[in-house]
Amino acid sequence: MADPNERDAKLVQYMNEAYGKERELEVALQVDIAMTAKAPYKKRLQQHLKETKAHAKALDRRIKKLGGGGSSTVASLVGKATAVAKGPLHAVRGDGGQEKMLKNAKTQFTSEQEEISTYLALETFARKVGDTETANLARDIRREEERMAKFLEGQIKQLAGATALDEVPANLRRSSSSSSKSKSTARKTAKPKKATAKKSTPRKSTAKKAKAKA
Repeated sequence: MADPNERDAKLVQYMNEAYGKERELEVALQVDIAMTAKAPYKKRLQQHLKETKAHAKALDRRIKKLGGGGSSTVASLVGKATAVAKGPLHAVRGDGGQEKMLKNAKTQFTSEQEEISTYLALETFARKVGDTETANLARDIRREEERMAKFLEGQIKQLAGATALDEVPANLRRSSSSSSKSKSTARKTAKPKKATAKKSTPRKSTAKKAKAKA
């Protein structure tokens, strides 16, 4: 196969970067899935692992079609090596299960944002140089990454709340501002109201009324 021209060489470069990231995430997701006890979260990670593998295959096909090939193998090896190096760090995060999942979700969210920016750049570049096929591929993958990022955003909120319940005693979860406000409200409620003196209207005796009539 002929060497790619300048346009295709640059497209291959950007796709190799995306390919290496997909391979890195593939290994990272396998580690995180093994650590995840929350069923809906685990199921979504498994689904995204399938998506990630499909992304890598689609990129590899497109890279080869544009005249690339060898560099994608290098990117794959680098990505996997990076993920393997990070794997043990995921296993020792935090004390409780909720906190470990929370930290993994934060890392996954960051990775998704990096992928979104990578595919956005690839899509824009490809359209600018007239490669509609690569642009459409980047757009489709980006949308799946955005859906995953949205899911992870919700998980981060849920897991942060669960971690708070697990790690902090109930009496310490009340904020100082709330306590001060409650005390202030209690003082206002307990404060006795000043008695308002009523003006008494003098009454004329029945005898005086009778005398006046006479």
